[in-house]
Amino acid sequence: MSRQEVFGKLNEVFRDVFDEEDITVTETTTADDIEDWDSLEHINLMAAVEQEFGIKFTMGQIVTMKNVGEMATIILEKLA
Repeated sequence: MSRQEVFGKLNEVFRDVFDEEDITVTETTTADDIEDWDSLEHINLMAAVEQEFGIKFTMGQIVTMKNVGEMATIILEKLA
């Protein structure tokens, strides 16, 4: 799977979790960029991403992700 394909799927997950069709995530998107992205929604988001890609993040990976680009990198590493 390419990085572009990962971002395509991530956009779908973000739109579903935050119930907003206008969301388009980029390498630098953070919680500050999405109005409803708080700690509770972060848990829902991580669960939805794990389900979409068939992976499991470690707690260390979750707490060190600074932006969606880092999330995509970890996803690609897990899928490799």
